[in-house]
Amino acid sequence: MKQAFHLHLISDSTGETAIAIARAACAQFEEVEAEEHLWSLVRTKNQLGRIINNIKINPGVVLYSLVDIELRKIIEEGCKDLGLPAVALLDPTVEALSNYLQIESVNLPGGQHIINAESIRRIEAMNFALAHDDGQGAETIKRADVILVGVSRTSKTPTCFYLANRGLKAANIPYVPGCPLPVNLSDLRGTLVVGLTRNPDQLVEIRRTRLSQIGHKHDTNYVKNEIVDEEVKEARRLFSQNSWHVIDVSQRSIEEIAAAVLQLYSNNEKNKI
Repeated sequence: MKQAFHLHLISDSTGETAIAIARAACAQFEEVEAEEHLWSLVRTKNQLGRIINNIKINPGVVLYSLVDIELRKIIEEGCKDLGLPAVALLDPTVEALSNYLQIESVNLPGGQHIINAESIRRIEAMNFALAHDDGQGAETIKRADVILVGVSRTSKTPTCFYLANRGLKAANIPYVPGCPLPVNLSDLRGTLVVGLTRNPDQLVEIRRTRLSQIGHKHDTNYVKNEIVDEEVKEARRLFSQNSWHVIDVSQRSIEEIAAAVLQLYSNNEKNKI
């Protein structure tokens, strides 16, 4: 029987980074099982007060990713009073870089370091893109800022990672003819969904090149012109039925596709106001 323990993950963002680091660390201990308590979007002292009360009821290890100096003090002092370890997830990395580069980081009381909020946002967005690539992570896809839908080889994945580098949590879902999408996107509210399409002839050439690279033969429906043409038409019908924005990526670089998505996202956010 595995030894169970409480693991509290506190973040002022979505908590994706804290989850990824915590699970990677726990995987090194085969005989234990963590009961995760995720506290995301923690921005106020009142929130931390409630969290510390919960930690008191369920004592365990506390991992946190907080930028605000006062909030960091509260969680550190609260855990100290409870006799529990509180670990600032990104501080050791910053300290190691500072020591190696011989460059001072921004000091906080207690010798800690403030982490740029934008950097944390990009890291969490990259982790999100990894976890939600090619239709994965359906249970948490509602956290996405942007969801890209398209047939195979429409640059969905690289565009998502480019967007992640700009701080957007981007997911992508492949459209496969005859197969329902892994998640009902019509249930999402406020999330931007964009359909990506490409010229069928160009799509066939790209797919043929890809098959050659991985040593596969070309006698497959994946690269038959008439089937690919119908596949693109079906995807466009899906986009139209759901009133999703559509971007034709045929003559666009990844940067240009991402720029178009960012513009749509900006417009979408303005419409929410």
